Amino acid sequence: MRIVTFAYTAAALAAAGFAGSATAQSVRGVTKTEIVIGMNTDLSGPAASYGVTSSNAARLGFDAVNAQGGIYGRKIRLIVEDHQYQVPRAVQAGNKLINRDHIFLMAGALGTPMNNAVFPEQFKANVPNFAPLSSARSMYEPLNRLKFATLSSYYGQSRAGIKYLIEKNNRKKLCVLYQDTDFGKEILEAAQDQAKAMNISIVETATNSPIATDFTAQITKLRGAGCDIVAMGAIVRDAIVPYATARKMGWTDVDFVSQAASFDQIVAGAPGGVTEGLYVAAGTVMPYRDTANPTVAAWWDAYKAKFGSDPNIGAVYGQGIADMLIKVFEKAGKDLTTDSFLKALESIKGYRDIFGGPVVSFGPDRHHGTDEVLFFQVQKGRFVQIAGPFTHSS
Repeated sequence: MRIVTFAYTAAALAAAGFAGSATAQSVRGVTKTEIVIGMNTDLSGPAASYGVTSSNAARLGFDAVNAQGGIYGRKIRLIVEDHQYQVPRAVQAGNKLINRDHIFLMAGALGTPMNNAVFPEQFKANVPNFAPLSSARSMYEPLNRLKFATLSSYYGQSRAGIKYLIEKNNRKKLCVLYQDTDFGKEILEAAQDQAKAMNISIVETATNSPIATDFTAQITKLRGAGCDIVAMGAIVRDAIVPYATARKMGWTDVDFVSQAASFDQIVAGAPGGVTEGLYVAAGTVMPYRDTANPTVAAWWDAYKAKFGSDPNIGAVYGQGIADMLIKVFEKAGKDLTTDSFLKALESIKGYRDIFGGPVVSFGPDRHHGTDEVLFFQVQKGRFVQIAGPFTHSS
């Protein structure tokens, strides 16, 4: 009887062990010892200043929790792929992360068209997309159980910035300068909707390609229309050059306002102070070491010690990604599955990053973490917050 009982017990244990193994294997990217996260970003292309630093900062955060034993005994392994800010490469990199690396989730994927191109394969594999480095509305619309965005939208930022300047600076003639891309058209739509809401007209528009280096024709056209406020659908360089061109031409009685895609230290610190006075509506805070609180200063120093350079806005995004994910994994519990992760993420309420950025909250019917916008102006080579938080409807 003992032999039979022992044999039965052993068989039961073996079966239980096998079932447990099968259960663990059924959750892609999760084992007893690790959680695998993918990041599809730009490490060597035109947006590398975001991709390199955001992945560095995320890794710094994950390394810190791993050094303390991980989360329920699981270490977080971050796999970063370089798409060079090219859609075909993003698709290739995304397929690798999804189908070869079997990631549990995608975090901090950079670029609107890159995310949009990878979504079909990603969602087919039931891989969540968390905190993409894009403020396009397609990062959370339409509602999808696997899409979660943590930044206010370019659309909302643009509307809020336009509204603030029209009211505060008594502007009346709105113009739009935007990239002739899906990104730029979202800013145009925001300007059109805000103009309609305030019962004013857009008096002129001008477009540029993403690789444009000469904006003389566009600025001449807008100036000739008598604009006193120009909303820009610009990404870093195409915020610097047209603004500098306008000032060089002596066009100073006009406000230029951009959005988060221009919210980079490179813009504020452009040589010769050529962006002095530029307005930017953004979705987070821009820290500086000499004005940082002790928590941010410690993070800044840890980043610089590990990577040999100061963190930038990309690193701010990366730190927030790591910090929030660690909290979500803890809330999801030891038996981590995609469903338990999504439930835990939807339970996040009132989260604020260490930099004092907008409050982020999710819910079953809300996968866009915040609508809050912070308003900045370039002053003496830095972004100085002058208003906010507010939303385009406030």
